[in-house]
Amino acid sequence: MNRYSRFLSTLYVLTSGLLAWTAVLQYRYGPLWAGLLFTAAGLVPTVAVVRESVIGDQERALAELAAGPRRPGERVADAIVHAEFGAACCERWWTSLGTDHDAACAHRAPRSSAA
Repeated sequence: MNRYSRFLSTLYVLTSGLLAWTAVLQYRYGPLWAGLLFTAAGLVPTVAVVRESVIGDQERALAELAAGPRRPGERVADAIVHAEFGAACCERWWTSLGTDHDAACAHRAPRSSAA
């Protein structure tokens, strides 16, 4: 994680803590529905912290790919595209967004098409 991601994560954790404290106050002194609402709102910054860590992992993987071996004259973007094409197991998988496989494909199990 870079400094910006750490700052955002700290801000998210602080916001989540304050929303949790507000939820506790609502459970004790306010209506139940407001306590439930603040509890649900307190989970949103937690998801954001996980998202920041995933983005950091992706940036690290991209940096490793860029630093890895490349063919002579190949740019970083070309290396990334080459690696993504290599990750597709067969033509039908690629064209069906990861739902089908060719009859000769060794990975007959469906793979996720999530990017």
